[in-house]
Amino acid sequence: MNVPPRRGLKHRVAFRYGIGQSVTALKELEMKQSPFIRWLIVTACLLLAAVGGCVFVANHAPRPGLAGKDVVWVPTPQELVDTMLDMAQVTSSDFVIDLGSGDGRLVIGAAKRGATALGVEYNPNLVELARRAAIKEGVAARAAFEQADIFESDFSQATVITMFLLSELNLRLRPKILDMKPGTRIVSNHFGMADWRPDQTITLTQSNLSWHTALLWIVPAKVDGTWQLDNGQINFNQKFQTITGTLSIGGKDMELTGKLDGDKISFIAGGREYTGRVSGDTIFGTHDESGLWKATR
Repeated sequence: MNVPPRRGLKHRVAFRYGIGQSVTALKELEMKQSPFIRWLIVTACLLLAAVGGCVFVANHAPRPGLAGKDVVWVPTPQELVDTMLDMAQVTSSDFVIDLGSGDGRLVIGAAKRGATALGVEYNPNLVELARRAAIKEGVAARAAFEQADIFESDFSQATVITMFLLSELNLRLRPKILDMKPGTRIVSNHFGMADWRPDQTITLTQSNLSWHTALLWIVPAKVDGTWQLDNGQINFNQKFQTITGTLSIGGKDMELTGKLDGDKISFIAGGREYTGRVSGDTIFGTHDESGLWKATR
């Protein structure tokens, strides 16, 4: 989970722990619960800190609420992870990218459903933690993690985007998201995208979780403007997935209202229902379940 950072704090983060085999060995020794061993662990870390740094959490568990680059990090509850993946209808044919992947639970959850999944995370320690978790869960072949800034990353090839960022960060990402392939599913934990209303919202009302709402958007095709018909034209005014405008046929102008669901378009004009599919600069469709129509721009 991501919540507003305190003054001066930035991006998602977890914890920092020691380096390589030294920390692993110290952890194994700590399990023996000897006072001498605990003293040895502290002393060893102080010595390592003096020669390059060693700060770690003894139980290797990330601590929610630590500061990061743009927000602070808190994990998404597993119940909501499952809900988000359900909303996106993730299958083995999907490429899922989690922006700000934290400890990797959304990526691992998607991989368990057969999807190819990638986590983009700024904090290198969290990246390493997530990689280890993927190995432990047996999905390392489908779940990858990279240390990167989400605002400098290319996520254009994803079919599903998951995220738990602040609303203002969602807005910074929104232009790139709207340029993605129509039909791409975007799922956010709690935070919206201002006037781009979600296509679906689910709140886990039976849950006592602090964060229990998931929002889904389907990236719409871009249809704004004038399209030519064989016997007239269509002028679409588009605001995200909502469309209004005018259908002009045989010198008669008819107001239209409708919506986009990815590359699928539907609207009503002159009492007639039109449906179709947008493919670049062409729309192929039907009306009244029998008549065919085609529009180009």
